[in-house]
Amino acid sequence: MRVKDYHHTIDIWLQSLETYDIARLLAQPGPGCWSLGQVYMHILDETEFFFSQIKTCLASNDHAMEECTSEARKMLRDNAFPDAILEGPPSNALVRQPASRQLLADRLLRLKVLVTETDQLIAKSLFHGKARHPGLHYLCAEEWFQFSEMHFRHHLRQKARIESFLERTFGKYEPQN
Repeated sequence: MRVKDYHHTIDIWLQSLETYDIARLLAQPGPGCWSLGQVYMHILDETEFFFSQIKTCLASNDHAMEECTSEARKMLRDNAFPDAILEGPPSNALVRQPASRQLLADRLLRLKVLVTETDQLIAKSLFHGKARHPGLHYLCAEEWFQFSEMHFRHHLRQKARIESFLERTFGKYEPQN
């Protein structure tokens, strides 16, 4: 998994963003369910955390001998999350709504630059440290990078479910010129 694949995944999210107005981005399918805007905020916020973990890995050889869980090894080998709705931590209930569609687009575009820069940093790094994932134990920089792109793709399923709700509720989106 390299930059081209990651950029392709980000492009899916960027292109989809053009098909929503703010009402659609903020609409929640039900009580306790995320809006599409909250899904965007979640993947972007989590990616910031994942990339901070990459920087930790690239700063030293700390925890280099630590292992990830067998579930993590399987996910990384399969290059995918399990095909299931996963229950996240309680903090997921606090995911905020986006202020605007442009904010999401800007963050996605900045992420594309960060992906390229981070890939280059990983390739040049002399360190092979690992950082602890809350559920998967220790991941190295390359694994955090792969995991972050997998996380984006995992939420495409959720995006599709919400889009189905939006089409039933609002009909097809027709941009205003």
